Amino acid sequence: MNRYDDTPERTFAALPPARGRAFAASWWGRAWLQALEDTALDLAQLKAGRRLARAGAVGAVSVRPGRLTAVVQDRDGTAHRADVLLSELSPAQWDHFLDMTVERAGHVAALLDREMPPHLVEDAASAGVDLLPGIGDLEPECDCDAWDHCGHTAALCYEVARLLDQDPFVLLLMRGRTEPALLEDLQARSGTHAVPEPAEPEGVDAAEAYAAGDILPPLPAPPCLPDEPGTPPSLDTETPPAPGVDPPALEYLAARTAVHAHRLLAQALGGEPGARLTAGQDAVRLAAGDPAREVADRLADGSGRGREGLATAVRAWRLGGPDALSVLDEEWQVEGEALARARAALEAAWDPDERPELRARGNRWTPAGSATQLRLGRDGRWWPYRKERGRWQPAGEPTRDPATALAAAEPSPGEGDGP
Repeated sequence: MNRYDDTPERTFAALPPARGRAFAASWWGRAWLQALEDTALDLAQLKAGRRLARAGAVGAVSVRPGRLTAVVQDRDGTAHRADVLLSELSPAQWDHFLDMTVERAGHVAALLDREMPPHLVEDAASAGVDLLPGIGDLEPECDCDAWDHCGHTAALCYEVARLLDQDPFVLLLMRGRTEPALLEDLQARSGTHAVPEPAEPEGVDAAEAYAAGDILPPLPAPPCLPDEPGTPPSLDTETPPAPGVDPPALEYLAARTAVHAHRLLAQALGGEPGARLTAGQDAVRLAAGDPAREVADRLADGSGRGREGLATAVRAWRLGGPDALSVLDEEWQVEGEALARARAALEAAWDPDERPELRARGNRWTPAGSATQLRLGRDGRWWPYRKERGRWQPAGEPTRDPATALAAAEPSPGEGDGP
């Protein structure tokens, strides 16, 4: 189906099985899953839905305002029509949403480019408009006659998380507005918002002040963001360096500074603040740029990690930045509500006869007799780890589902713990 047709319904072809990996990789897909899992009443049905979705049991998904529909097959091949209802936003709520959006230039630019900035959900909520579902917002209907969410409707919700990875505008369609209609309204409001009501001028009119002189040409449009960071000049010359000057280190730092400046400019144009890094985190960030051997050795010594420790930290950084480094370095005691949520997630992740025997130590769960490990981040996500050559190594991206994380930690055929 053409993405830009202004029709109230879109149909997505059935997706392949999702065994051994997380259901969602994008911010929107993960936020949808968190909203589902945090408000679910029956964890057993969530587990059944995850199992069906992983197996590819969800057929083509129809998305239209206020309703999701798909045919889901049980393990025995029985087909069930599953529907999930989500209230549409009222005209007043859409007005609030559009008014909020046009006040933030970064949101307008992103939406007109058919991108969805992550902070849009938070800003919309502050304006009284909830885009993501809350407690009781997802109303299930299934011909299996379940009174609440069943495995079929849960599987449909997990499949929608994968659709949001492909196109986050699906969420706005569920809430009642097609993408073309939304962009048309946004463009109209942006034009109106950009031209304020005329007011009585104070002082001398600028046109009159410059009437007797030459009129300056308009300023040129700002340049576009370059596709890649610039390349600093080479310091490899015939002139010997001054005492204490290390040309390879300077070249590397200049190149990484160009990358960092490019990232900061992209964040500024997108309205997203940059993260503050500690000196140790910054050393790992620099090392992730594959510096020359002598520079890497200096970073290893300066960070206090050594060469092997720095290689492990770089591996974590590439999977999740500062959050992944915290999971690598910190062992903390899981208590209270966090412990209750962790136990519930572990309980729901496997059938009783399939659940591995897990030994808990702080925020780390290790299956008995296995070279794999689950580590719980402070945000509730599970990180897969695998022991390689006697050292625990990050083995994949985080997920809300501990079973998916543990599956990601399993070595591929032919791999194993080295000597």
